[in-house]
Amino acid sequence: MNVQIPFHVNLKDKVAVVTGGGGILCSCFAKAIAQCGAKVAVVSRRAESADRVAKEIQENGGEALAVTANVLDKQSLEQAKQLINRTFGRCNILINGAGGNHPKGTTDKEYLYKKDLNTKELTTFFDLEIEGVRSVFDVNFLGTLLTTQVFAKDMADHDGNVIVNISSMNAYTPLTKIPAYSGAKAAVSNFTQWLAVHMSKVGIRVNAIAPGFFLTAQNRSLLLNEDGTYTERAQKIINQTPLDRFGVPEDLIGTLLWLVSDKASRFVTGTIIPVDGGFSAYSGV
Repeated sequence: MNVQIPFHVNLKDKVAVVTGGGGILCSCFAKAIAQCGAKVAVVSRRAESADRVAKEIQENGGEALAVTANVLDKQSLEQAKQLINRTFGRCNILINGAGGNHPKGTTDKEYLYKKDLNTKELTTFFDLEIEGVRSVFDVNFLGTLLTTQVFAKDMADHDGNVIVNISSMNAYTPLTKIPAYSGAKAAVSNFTQWLAVHMSKVGIRVNAIAPGFFLTAQNRSLLLNEDGTYTERAQKIINQTPLDRFGVPEDLIGTLLWLVSDKASRFVTGTIIPVDGGFSAYSGV
């Protein structure tokens, strides 16, 4: 099904690559830019997810290609690029949406207490496993870097190209319990600024969107009880969000379309745009 776009930008003849395209947020991105005329390569590690989103776009009159690739495997990305080039042409818009968290990079409690130091039933900071921490940094930061290396090489030969990375509120102020994810998204924001400067002479603008709190398949069980009410952690988030709700994927579309439009944001690069219901502006008092 189509998504509701707040306005239309002309992306006709543009080729867009969306990693993480099978997920809730990035599938919404893929559908929105397809509605604006772009040819969209839906890239996902899971073939069935990419196929599902590409099929939905095609059924609604858009052009889409399902591509299976691993953002941590450069050879896999190169093969994906070759397929996209043969089918649609070179990439004009790159949305680095692949990411996620890992339970082994997460603590059980928000604060460390002395009584917890010798409690084997809890995962404290001292129990975080390097495998989990590395996994989070790899998929969020290294996956963004590698994908950009592969697709931006063609983009650098022509003007008017755009990269949009996906950061997070955690990049501004880290959430409790998730040090690896917070650090990885901070790295994505920093890399966005670095890359914007580095690519400024070859016609590539680079920006990021920093979503606030959105209900997704990954966090639904952490934020909602079985009866649909908010968990204690979810209620704390809502109390800190002046607009008093979680975001829905369509809330990101306006910002995305603005950033990918040369006419609307042609002098905008190196920015990280919060879309967070006021979360980052509120001190709590």
